[in-house]
Amino acid sequence: MKLISGNLISAAALLIILIAFAFPGGPVFAQASECGKERKVGTKALDEVTYKQLNKAYEYVGEEKYDEAYKVLQKVMSRSKRGDYLQAVLNQAMAQIEWSRENFDAALKYFEKAVELNALPNQAHFGLMYQIAQLYFMKDRYQAALDKLELWFCKVPSEKVTSSAYVLKASIYIRMENYTEAVKAIDAAIAMDDKPKEQWYQLKLASHYELEQYPQAAETLVTIISRWPEKKMYWTQLSQIYLKLKQDEKSLSVMALAYRRNMLDAQADVLFLSNLYANSEVPYKSAEVLEKGMKDGIVEPTKTHWTVVADAWYAAEELEKALHAYEQAGKASVDGKIDLRRAYILVDLERWPESLDALNNSLRKGGLTEPKTGEAYLLRGMAQFNLENFDSASSDWGKAGRYERSRKAAQQWRNHMREERQRKAS
Repeated sequence: MKLISGNLISAAALLIILIAFAFPGGPVFAQASECGKERKVGTKALDEVTYKQLNKAYEYVGEEKYDEAYKVLQKVMSRSKRGDYLQAVLNQAMAQIEWSRENFDAALKYFEKAVELNALPNQAHFGLMYQIAQLYFMKDRYQAALDKLELWFCKVPSEKVTSSAYVLKASIYIRMENYTEAVKAIDAAIAMDDKPKEQWYQLKLASHYELEQYPQAAETLVTIISRWPEKKMYWTQLSQIYLKLKQDEKSLSVMALAYRRNMLDAQADVLFLSNLYANSEVPYKSAEVLEKGMKDGIVEPTKTHWTVVADAWYAAEELEKALHAYEQAGKASVDGKIDLRRAYILVDLERWPESLDALNNSLRKGGLTEPKTGEAYLLRGMAQFNLENFDSASSDWGKAGRYERSRKAAQQWRNHMREERQRKAS
């Protein structure tokens, strides 16, 4: 892993760098120690014994024997005579080993000591600053992490700054709830990378949400979908944002396309799409989507869902489909309200045996208001009359007459039946 790239440098790679800098004639760097101030630090030679011990530690690290490598370095550090350069080298090495052992508090202590000694060449010195920023971030010390990272940014040449550093910067700003700066940082990361990662766009999207920048969030989601079209959550998020922006047609188009791609595999998704069709005054598609969802086992076949389907089919003037849906809703209902709604349609269609069955179910289950109870008896009387069950019709109209709203109509029907029977008898 590269040190300046913003990734974690491996302990093995670190020791290779340290050993390379340990010989006379190593490179000398000139950069700033603070922004605007020049830093000139060269490498120094290590004695042969120290070099061999470092090399031995390197071999242990290569074998992932971190405890053994740690013991070797501890022995070197225990020597009485140590200059700043050697101390810095050893502290950096110890830090990387502690990092590999996931002893992050100890790693931070060694990193900070190595930087404090200010003796390492710039590549290593500034790389340590970056890793300290990472550790501060991991320890929830966000302002300290940002300060170290900003110092690192002003140190390294621009060509050494990678997208990962801007991602770290954006992550810090998000934790600090500075979403405006987070967007700037993540945009910089995306702009400089040929293959920006999905997580980067997620950071950008989250920041736009927090800033209530919904048009920008929609643009981001469009880009995400173009790169990762198989992820359903982005389609539903985009549809919801368009709905929030009152761009209902776009909202529906996005969900309808996801549906055609067979991506809507959850009840909430199907209900959302069905509702979008209903709100767009496309009841046929609203009913079709929801009913298919129940048949496919995605949507629970409840009274509520079947009623929504039935209402949509009725609005689309698909009466047979509406009747079927009302029948299914009625089976799942403990009261007679749905059966009464089905009866209204059947009476209008003059399908008397079926309407009688629906009205019987409605009155048997009950749970109707007084006006609706009166209507049910009135309609059942009409069904009985047309089936020539005149005594039953008269009885039902008599019961309907007990309710104020249906009393007049019930009396009119009884008069009509009396006249009709007299006409037939003459």
